[in-house]
Amino acid sequence: MDLDVTTMRILATLASFAAFLGIAGWAYARGNRGRFEQDARIPFEQD
Repeated sequence: MDLDVTTMRILATLASFAAFLGIAGWAYARGNRGRFEQDARIPFEQD
């Protein structure tokens, strides 16, 4: 398979978009909500 610069840019863009969707899905997953709420309170609990 002959990869030219344009094809590599398209593949890099698609990989970046897939990574973004994966991170966004992980951040908004219901299973992480409790952990994120607990982590959000850390600055207020420390002296």
